[in-house]
Amino acid sequence: MRSPVAGKKRPSFDPHHFLAALRARGRLLVCAKGDAIYAQGDAADAIFFVQKGKVRITVVSHDGKERTLLLVSEGSFFGEGSLAGQTRRTGSAAAMTNCELLRVDKALMLEALQRERPLANLFVASLLARNIRAEEDLVDLLFNSSERRLARVLLLLAQFSQDGVPQAVVPKISQQTLADMVGTTRSRVSFFMNRFRRMGFIQYAGGQNSTSLQVHRSLLSFVLHDSGARAKRTPRSPLREDPAESRTRSGRKRRSTSDENP
Repeated sequence: MRSPVAGKKRPSFDPHHFLAALRARGRLLVCAKGDAIYAQGDAADAIFFVQKGKVRITVVSHDGKERTLLLVSEGSFFGEGSLAGQTRRTGSAAAMTNCELLRVDKALMLEALQRERPLANLFVASLLARNIRAEEDLVDLLFNSSERRLARVLLLLAQFSQDGVPQAVVPKISQQTLADMVGTTRSRVSFFMNRFRRMGFIQYAGGQNSTSLQVHRSLLSFVLHDSGARAKRTPRSPLREDPAESRTRSGRKRRSTSDENP
């Protein structure tokens, strides 16, 4: 199976040209770390493009539990549900780092997509990448261990590829946020993070209480090796009886024979 973090790079994009094309339609927002961009239940009347920084998308349940849906990095759109008939935000968005965002009203964005072919191509590519990521997340959750899911999340946050170089994740993400993204408990994340650190896959710059996390290329090799090992395993034929079931069936047969011939 192809590694979910070893995909092709997205088309090149010049943010200055983008800003020039939409200067009359949108406006640039400068957000400090922790600033709210929109809240769950707000009117869905605009779309956003991340020019710099990272944005965290969360959702809160009726009983007040907050979960992280995804992190949006530079060069990506978010809030696109407004273009598909969504009238209210189904989640909240906040700046995870200092950010520069381009906010474009729904009607103006639709007009720009019709007139600007390069923008339309980039937007479609962004949506397709988001859809692929969602499918990979689902497969990851259904079939992979929590340890491997955590490794994949770290690689995605570091924007790693097979040709990539180590990149710091800034700021360091809380273990609870990682647990929400992986679908496990904070204690399990803590256990695996310590294990990754001992194996040299990650490093906290300036100690474990630092604000940056370095993800090393060796973690990618760990994920790819694990994928290869899984692919080489021969699945049991559906026509071949399970050995345990066979033993159970034989035991029932012996008991039946014994009952018939006292």
